[in-house]
Amino acid sequence: MDTRVLTPELSVSPQIFPQDVAALRAAGFRALICNRPDGEGNDQPSFSEIEQAARAAGMDAVYLPVESGKVTDEQARQFDDALASLPRPVLAYCRTGMRSTTMWALSQAGKSSLADILESAHRAGYDMSAVTRRIANPASAAPDISAATHDVVVIGGGAAGIAVTASMLSRHPGLDVAIIDPADVHYYQPGWTLVGRGIFQAPDTARTMGSLIPRGAQWIKSAVAAFDPQSNAVILDGCRVVRYRQLVVCPGLKLDWGGIEGLAETLGSNGVTSNYRYDLAPYTWKLVQSLRGGRALFTQPPMPIKCAGAPQKAMYLSADYWRRRGVLKNVDIGFYNSGAVLFGVADYVPALMEYVKAYGIGLNFGHTLTAIDGPGKMATFVRTGPDGGKETIREAFDMIHVVPPQKAPDFIRVSPLADAAGWVDIDPATMRHKQYENVHALGDAGNTGNAKTAAAARAQAPVVAHNVLAALGYAKGQAQYNGYGSCPLTVELGKIVLAEFLYGGKVAPSFPSWLIDGTRPSRLAWLLKERVLPWVYWKGMFKGHEWMVQPKLVDVADQPKIGEDASA
Repeated sequence: MDTRVLTPELSVSPQIFPQDVAALRAAGFRALICNRPDGEGNDQPSFSEIEQAARAAGMDAVYLPVESGKVTDEQARQFDDALASLPRPVLAYCRTGMRSTTMWALSQAGKSSLADILESAHRAGYDMSAVTRRIANPASAAPDISAATHDVVVIGGGAAGIAVTASMLSRHPGLDVAIIDPADVHYYQPGWTLVGRGIFQAPDTARTMGSLIPRGAQWIKSAVAAFDPQSNAVILDGCRVVRYRQLVVCPGLKLDWGGIEGLAETLGSNGVTSNYRYDLAPYTWKLVQSLRGGRALFTQPPMPIKCAGAPQKAMYLSADYWRRRGVLKNVDIGFYNSGAVLFGVADYVPALMEYVKAYGIGLNFGHTLTAIDGPGKMATFVRTGPDGGKETIREAFDMIHVVPPQKAPDFIRVSPLADAAGWVDIDPATMRHKQYENVHALGDAGNTGNAKTAAAARAQAPVVAHNVLAALGYAKGQAQYNGYGSCPLTVELGKIVLAEFLYGGKVAPSFPSWLIDGTRPSRLAWLLKERVLPWVYWKGMFKGHEWMVQPKLVDVADQPKIGEDASA
């Protein structure tokens, strides 16, 4: 039997047989709902046979037959009524479980969020994309009426979304483009590392979203609920529909603060902080200044994460401050990394190791933070050994800088655009979706193998801008992204190891080594991070200037077809 959980009270399954019923009762099920019409298949028992076996096992059974692909709203209501009246947990079944899942999904419209409904179905192995708009519009008599139609719709007003919009408009003024994002404020997140060291003030990293939307673009201030790529439509919260000719998906990623037990309850107190949140970076600086001795832990979750060097940046800057104050000898610093190496590009590791040794940092690889007891000042890790064996480790702390696990946003993970891991499934070179040729993506939500950094988004934006305009007939040729990413590793106040690399970890410096040798700490790289890059972000990247990131163009005839890998 293949039973799949939708909720604690409801599971679904493919066709069951009378001989299965006793085992289902032993597994805890108390009622059955049959959603498959009798006589649909030659290998199918009748409902009366199932009902008889259910009575013998002390279970209730209800017959709600539905034709495949023809679930009505009334049938969904009947399913909901049956579920409410039956003893639980309940198992609903049909030929594959799809109709039962569809009835449940439609019955939950208006009761649960669209993302939660789709994710529950997705976890059970069922794709509800065909009825997404019905779930989002349960009471609508005309769900196909669009609120708006645009040549290009951009999902997300973060660094990637604004940059790609600005790049498209600088290349083709007058383009009909809309950005969808519900936020009022845009944050310069690369600056939060420096906020955590007292160099930047948090308000200096924030701007109003309205002040940044490129001139000529329309801002739709709403959240996305779901995608309907077959109809070239995006469904917004509130059930509005926006149509597009070309779609660009760049909503960033989701910080899963709830993925570590006890973390959400203690963040910002008890010595628990994170530079990954605007309001907590100042608390990091407060903790660093007040610590005179004790244990300071810094964590890094499993990849992929936003800016993989950021967990170390906080650690090095904190250690440098303690060294300058003369208290470093009293601080026991531990770096607890889920991964197996200090940094993913080996060329930069020697310089980092010099600082690890100088600061007396204890390196602990294969350690994943699973729980935090803030009041008790205790962190729980699962340590994975070389042989794959796991053990639980508990470590006391006086201060802990936590980086949460990260994943694609909910509405991306459960959408038809996602791969098996939940990221937007795109070609690593063209940034075009592997299935839907009028969909592109960039930034943190894509499944390309580059580092998830603002520098990567800056390099991707012109590539996507050109390719979208080419698809609309406004440009020729296709652009390719080479995987460029950059991570300015702040190893001490006034010095940075400037890591720059392409796909496969190939080192790709932007400057000659006599000016900035990225494999060594550099004062000039620090000035770049502190003074130049914020200006480039606000005044260059967001204004459509493509300084040093002009994309490489190739002939369209040389490009792979949809589904082929351009990097192969």
